[in-house]
Amino acid sequence: MELPLTVGIDGSEPGFRALDWAVDEAAVHGLRLRVVYASRWERYELSAGPWGQQAGDQAGRDAVREGVRRAAGRNPDVEVETEVVAEDPVQALVQESLASWALVTGARGHGGFAGLLLGSVGLAVAARALCPVVVVRGDEPCAGHDGVLLGVSDTPGGPEAVRFALREAAARDCRLETVRAWRCPAHDPTPHPTLADGACVYHQARADTLLDEALTGPLREYPMVSPVRTLVEGSAHRALQERTATAALVVIGARRHPGRPGLQLGHAARVLLHHARCPVAVVPRVVGGARE
Repeated sequence: MELPLTVGIDGSEPGFRALDWAVDEAAVHGLRLRVVYASRWERYELSAGPWGQQAGDQAGRDAVREGVRRAAGRNPDVEVETEVVAEDPVQALVQESLASWALVTGARGHGGFAGLLLGSVGLAVAARALCPVVVVRGDEPCAGHDGVLLGVSDTPGGPEAVRFALREAAARDCRLETVRAWRCPAHDPTPHPTLADGACVYHQARADTLLDEALTGPLREYPMVSPVRTLVEGSAHRALQERTATAALVVIGARRHPGRPGLQLGHAARVLLHHARCPVAVVPRVVGGARE
């Protein structure tokens, strides 16, 4: 059976907006939708003991019940399954990533301490999950936005991020813009015959070649997509962030080393997760793991 699209909710409105986005995504790709509520964070704000546990579990049941109602109202044809798990939300969602087509989360949760906690949860899941993670940013996801935006770097996402972006553009029948940033070092010691004609010309041409190499293989699988190629002199995160003002989804790659501690995210991914004006998909390339 095909893996489901999994969305983590917490009972907050941003979480339910992430659910709305996930319902639409499941419909576009013909996927089952799995709605997961990890209740353990609730216990941080409740008294210890069985009463706190029962209150957390009840909050989870109420949240998934509302999630099912909301999903049915948005698209009754999407098959929905739910689960309330008494676990830490990061651990629960990272575990879900082992058997999910992708994970979807909101950018923040409840106000106060819970809002900070869920913000940290979203960042940690995007940095550790072994499947693509979409963090739904903004009050009205995709409103007035169109097209998929892909950041192409040297190695982090590999072909996985490119394929994800192509698949999204093909399923949505929309524009795909691929962005490759390049820089011309102030003092470039690299010996190369074209440097006589200008170091910037050389570095721009190299960026163009690397963009070609990144797109060529995956494009054979999606011949119906004709990407718009954009070369930008400067920083990748700034170029991508500016373009999220008109995109429906931005896709960025990340490299995963299972078992390695810390948040495994590049600078561009971190900036987009905090500041993008559209949903952000972080697509991992798992090195040395089952999903590589």
